[in-house]
Amino acid sequence: MEENGKSAAQGTLYLCATPIGNLEDITLRVLQTLKNVDLIAAEDTRNTLRLLNHFDIHKPMTSYHEHNKYEKADELIGHLLRGENIAVMTDAGTPAISDPGEVLAAKCMEQGIRVTSLPGACALITGLTMSGMSARRFCFEGFLPTDKKERRHVLERLSEEERTTILYEAPHHLRTTLRELQEALGDRKIVLCRELTKKFEEAKAFTLQEAGEYYETNDPRGEYVLVLAGADPKEKKRREEAVWGTMSIEEHMAYYESQGTDRKEAMKLVARDRGVPKREIYRALIKA
Repeated sequence: MEENGKSAAQGTLYLCATPIGNLEDITLRVLQTLKNVDLIAAEDTRNTLRLLNHFDIHKPMTSYHEHNKYEKADELIGHLLRGENIAVMTDAGTPAISDPGEVLAAKCMEQGIRVTSLPGACALITGLTMSGMSARRFCFEGFLPTDKKERRHVLERLSEEERTTILYEAPHHLRTTLRELQEALGDRKIVLCRELTKKFEEAKAFTLQEAGEYYETNDPRGEYVLVLAGADPKEKKRREEAVWGTMSIEEHMAYYESQGTDRKEAMKLVARDRGVPKREIYRALIKA
């Protein structure tokens, strides 16, 4: 369909951004779309009903959430293929961002069904822009995995990440997450944003150690957006040089050769790590 019409062939999936706290942040385009679609797929129909009632919108709804996102997606695809238009709404923010709408959007794209996203509130962008952290390059991790092995792997990768990193966290997990971040990343700068767009909105800047200490005596309240400074490449280089300095050149060569690197390339990498010409490595190996 066009913005206010209906396709004769198949419907369109509309990803409708909803307010993350302040109802005035909903867009006119989202409101108009909600009035025109045939069906609204909501993460929580009770929450969505309150929003729809506030704006005097009355449309059929169905539940679409984390626990039925695969089987329900197939059912919704059937509606779309019959020419119905569907709006997807998360409880707050933009669907498909840490949200099951991602699954439905992917399935629609696979089947050639039109998907369009109606811009609006998004907690990660709101938190990033108000944090004062560098926004030129950033990455979004959402919620850290609950699986211990996967979580450890993500934290290891973040220890090397040079871009500003944005995470989400629930209040009852915040203390644990701050402790784990400090253990894995060191004492980075972090801004903790909470109650975004609401009356008691705040953004507090700390180091990870300061944040951990603060929340030992202050209860975390509300949903959090964590905006974390990226790794300092100079500090990373200093750490690496300290590690290489504990190795002999032969041990350093063995480190790369054990990974399948041929001897000529290994010499080049060792020279790079140590900040010396390759011929010095060659001479040292001949001498040894």
